[in-house]
Amino acid sequence: MIPPRISFDAEKLLFLALSLFPIVVTLSDGTHPAVAQGSNNSNPTTIAVNVGVILDLETLVGQMGLTCINMSLSDFYSSNPSYKTRLVLNVRDSKRDEVAAAAAALDLIKNKQVQAIIGPQGSAQADFLIHLGDKSHVPIVSFSAASPPLSSLRSPYFLRAAQIDSSQVNAISAVIQAFAWKEVVLIYVDNEFGAGIIPSLAIALEEVNTRVPYRSPISPSATDDQILRELYKLMTMQTRVFIAHVLPTLGSRLFAKAKEVGMMREGYVWILTNGITDLLSSVDSSIVASSMQGVLGIKTYIPDTPNLDNFMVRWRMKFQQENPSVHNPALNIFGYRAYDAAWALAMAVEEMGTTNFTYQMLNASTDTTDLDKIGVSQNGQKLLQELANVTFAGLTGNFRLVDGQLESTAFQIVNINGNAARGIGFWTLENGLVRDLYPFSTSIYSANIGSIIWPGDSTSVPKGWEIPTNGKRLKILVPMKRSFLQFVKVTQGLNTNTFQVTGYCIDIFQAVIEKLPYAVAYDLIPFAFIDGRNAGSTYNDMIDHVFYKNYDAVVGDTTIIANRSLYVDFTLPYTESGVAMLVPYKDNKNKNAWVFLKPLTWDLWLMTGCFFVFIALVVWILEHQINEEFGGPAAHQVGTSFWFSFSIMVFAQRERVFSNLTRFVVIVWFFVVLILTQSYTASLSSLLMLQNLQPTVADIDQLLKSGEKVGCQHRSFVHGMLKQMKFDDSRLIYYHSPEECDALLSKGSANGGIAAAFDETPYIKLVFSQYCNKYTMIPTLKTAGFGFIFPKGSPLVPDISQAILNVTEGPKMTEIENTWFPSKSNCLDSTKSISSNSLDLESFWGLFLIAGAAAVLALFIFMVMFVKKSWHEVTSSSGSLQEKIVAWGRRFYQRDLDPYTSKEARDRNTNDGGNEIAAVEALENTNFPLSLSRDFGRARHTICRTRTF
Repeated sequence: MIPPRISFDAEKLLFLALSLFPIVVTLSDGTHPAVAQGSNNSNPTTIAVNVGVILDLETLVGQMGLTCINMSLSDFYSSNPSYKTRLVLNVRDSKRDEVAAAAAALDLIKNKQVQAIIGPQGSAQADFLIHLGDKSHVPIVSFSAASPPLSSLRSPYFLRAAQIDSSQVNAISAVIQAFAWKEVVLIYVDNEFGAGIIPSLAIALEEVNTRVPYRSPISPSATDDQILRELYKLMTMQTRVFIAHVLPTLGSRLFAKAKEVGMMREGYVWILTNGITDLLSSVDSSIVASSMQGVLGIKTYIPDTPNLDNFMVRWRMKFQQENPSVHNPALNIFGYRAYDAAWALAMAVEEMGTTNFTYQMLNASTDTTDLDKIGVSQNGQKLLQELANVTFAGLTGNFRLVDGQLESTAFQIVNINGNAARGIGFWTLENGLVRDLYPFSTSIYSANIGSIIWPGDSTSVPKGWEIPTNGKRLKILVPMKRSFLQFVKVTQGLNTNTFQVTGYCIDIFQAVIEKLPYAVAYDLIPFAFIDGRNAGSTYNDMIDHVFYKNYDAVVGDTTIIANRSLYVDFTLPYTESGVAMLVPYKDNKNKNAWVFLKPLTWDLWLMTGCFFVFIALVVWILEHQINEEFGGPAAHQVGTSFWFSFSIMVFAQRERVFSNLTRFVVIVWFFVVLILTQSYTASLSSLLMLQNLQPTVADIDQLLKSGEKVGCQHRSFVHGMLKQMKFDDSRLIYYHSPEECDALLSKGSANGGIAAAFDETPYIKLVFSQYCNKYTMIPTLKTAGFGFIFPKGSPLVPDISQAILNVTEGPKMTEIENTWFPSKSNCLDSTKSISSNSLDLESFWGLFLIAGAAAVLALFIFMVMFVKKSWHEVTSSSGSLQEKIVAWGRRFYQRDLDPYTSKEARDRNTNDGGNEIAAVEALENTNFPLSLSRDFGRARHTICRTRTF
């Protein structure tokens, strides 16, 4: 939590007290004026510009920063000797104290009339100085105070020559998302530096669906015992992913104790912000090597350039000259930023030109405090504008202030191994998480980074959580049921308070737990009082206990419903989904006498009849001239043709056909009739069976209109669904067991029972399995099925859901179902449809098209052959067109005994001459027209001549 800011009136009182001792403060701190080395001080045209520097000179960062500032100004004026301005440094030591930093700033503004102040070093100190800069229009340029609350939006005169801490939160969340961790614990130092990043970090984690179940603030002055107590508390939690935002001093102690209690072993994940990784060189190397192995970190990326290497060599030499007591100094990001901040300030002052750098003194009464007597810089606003326009290539990359703070650049993802941090990837705002900083690497939020050695020298990615062995066992609620005990059955021991829990749901849960790659300790606790009475009236009562975290889960026949999912998390369902309706079969004693017509629709019946007539006509046309069986009187020819066509339906035709065209048509018609009869037989059989399986109720609308009573299980959510469907309470009857459901359905609504039972599919299937010959099951509504319940954000849910898939797809599920729901062999197939559609013309129009095309083709060929054969004979006669058409008609009607046309006639003439004579005599005795008699006479003469020959 960010501590409440001291009010401005309180600051006035504070500085009033400090104003009594300005000289003492000045003398004790020392005014170390430092004109930039290398400047041309003998040049009378240069203008000295006072600039304040407030640092903790007792710390390595403060000493390093002061050296870098001096080197920056020396390099700047050496490179630009013709510049007219020279910054004069007035250095103050804040001694790691906020009050001392504020007193130093007041002294610099009032007595030195500085144009800007570089510093302070810490975020807490900057919180005081912001008001002074705003009041006196003196820009405060800090290269190390990165806490987000110190925003330039609060005061335009506070400039941050560093990246704000919150700029790294998206890089952290990208790492979390890349490894699919769903929960993290935040550990941070309890001051302005630590608490400032927490709101932004929590929002970034929420955007990638990662929860923060616990925040662990640690006082900067915490003892080792206090740190140990906090770590032991974290060990009892399930989460194993920790994000630490602390400074090196506290961080060294934190990781030493984490190693001591076993929190640096395999399975743990530690992610550091740049609060430590940027300053890792200042951490004791023995702590890094022994206690921080496998830690991930976010580090500000600094390109490695020759200019940077040269500066590091020069800085080491100068720093050791100024601080001979410090051995093996290490330069870090704060030194680079101090160098760039001083360079930017020198450029901005030079751009202002030879301005008169003065203060405007305010009129104040003699009773005012020193805080009221400070003046206002005349060039503060202009200096701010120049600083906002400054851009150059600094030690850490391109230097540019955006909204009063350094523009964000890339972050490097590091993995601590040995004594150093090894780079494994990068994060940029444009490309997200990438392996290399190349434009084509655009794998946003993917694990596109190098190999990682995790704590415990493990190379496998930790799952991010575990059931703590030294923590509590999972307390899992199970419902106390009085019916449908196949799902959950709780048996209380005789004269004891122990319970035994069995059932279908329990077996599935145990099978799922066995599929997990780790052990989960749990206790099944019935939702009941000590005496065995149910502790709640509905399943929602159990869900409330999980929501308030009194229990860790609910295992039982709990249905996944939308409004429940608002408060808890469900696993994937492990049963069939939906609500079904169970209704009795009709006792259909009055059978439908016309059921034989139902297999085919009226248009199919009509089309079939038309084709029978059509095929009869085609066969007569093709056969009547050459086939005696299709000859004789007209009535005989019609009867024979229809008989032949219809007898094909039962394949009982006795007439022979002689023409190949007829045979072609009949073969196709055989095929069509075969398919029609087989389809008709199958459809009729189905209708006759379904006549005995018709349900008493077909759908819900029929029930609503009839006003009959319906049933549902006691304490089931289905009761609410039925009320939403407009069923009155007076029409709802509860049942408590499959036997009671059967009894109510057997009575019927008119006799105090029910017309239908509504319940979830697993319950309906249980009743149906026991009384399958009496009822049918009709799907009604959609639900998600049964699932296990866990608190919101529980890390167990994904693993349990994955294990449920493994169980339901394997043989174990069938084994469990057969154990608790044995099926009866004499049950009818419940999957049969309760309705059957008649066969229609659309299903067979292709067959009729083929048969019709075959018949038309045969007729066409026949007519071509007939016209060709009789063309000369008819056209050679001298008569009118009408007479010729009549002649063609007579020729079509008469018999044709051409042996090449009638092979059967030829065979009879060859083998039996008496039969030929009889045939000729029969033709002569036939009452044909006169012309036809003459034709037959010529035919007889031809036959006789052939016989004589």
